[in-house]
Amino acid sequence: MSDKPQISRAPIALSTVESSQIHAIGHDPATNTLAVQFKDKEGGPGSLYHYSNFDAEEFEHFKGAESIGSHFYKNIKPNATTYPYARIETDPEQA
Repeated sequence: MSDKPQISRAPIALSTVESSQIHAIGHDPATNTLAVQFKDKEGGPGSLYHYSNFDAEEFEHFKGAESIGSHFYKNIKPNATTYPYARIETDPEQA
């Protein structure tokens, strides 16, 4: 048995956001999974990541943040032990 947390790979509906780094975000409250799709070099949809242990209240704060990118880089990305993540889909240009 692995001690690694299970990360949901089920599709999550995404909504585009105003951000220079992030293309779209979504959330699955049934699995407490945050989906973040980053922008590629041209500003289109890039790699998709899922972050575990992200509840609905946290998602509301995230999507309502004044700056989605700033909130992500200050509160989510540096907390990989709290929000373990996995790359679900690679940037289509890199595939």
